[in-house]
Amino acid sequence: MVKKTILWTLGILLLAGAGTWGYFYITGTESSETKEEEPSDSQEEKPKKKEKEKEVEELSEEKFEESSEDENLNPFGDKKKADTVPESTIRDYIHQMSHQKVEAEQKWGFYRITDERISWLSDKVKTNEYSEGAQYENILTAWSNGNFSNIDEHHNTIWKMQGGNVGKATGVLSEEEEQAYIDSAQ
Repeated sequence: MVKKTILWTLGILLLAGAGTWGYFYITGTESSETKEEEPSDSQEEKPKKKEKEKEVEELSEEKFEESSEDENLNPFGDKKKADTVPESTIRDYIHQMSHQKVEAEQKWGFYRITDERISWLSDKVKTNEYSEGAQYENILTAWSNGNFSNIDEHHNTIWKMQGGNVGKATGVLSEEEEQAYIDSAQ
C-alpha cells in the first residue's frame, strides 16, 4: 500500500513538472533568473529593432511573387475560384486594408488600399448576399470617395465582427505616419 502511494505521488509530481515545463515552453515565457537584462540603447539592440519594424508586411506582395503568370489572381493575390467570395474573406480584406491608415497597439500585416481593390470588393459585395453587406457597402463607398476620416471606426466594426480582442484601432494615422507604416513594409 505504501509503495503504491509513493508511486502515485511520484507520478503526479512528474506530470505536474512536465505540465509546467510545457506551459513555459509553449508560451516562450522565461523565468526572471534566466532572463538577461539588455541595455535598451546598445548597438546590439538596434538590429533587433529593425527586425521588429520589418514585421509589418504587405500581404499580397509574396503571393504575387510566388504565382505563375497564367494564374488567375484577384487584386489581393489570391486565386479566383468563383464569383462567390466567402463573407469571412471580404471581412479579412477590409480589415487588413484598414491597417494602412489606423493607429492600433497591434496590427498583423496589411493590404494597400487601392482603387482596384475597393472596386473589386464593392463588386463582390453587390453581387453576393452577405449578412453584413450593407455595412461593407457603406465602408467601401466612403473609401471609394476618398473619405477615410472614420476608418478607425470601420476597422473596429469589422474587428468586432471577427471577434477581435487585441488590436482595436485608437485613431487615424497622419499622412506622415501612414507613409512611415507603408515604408516599414518595404
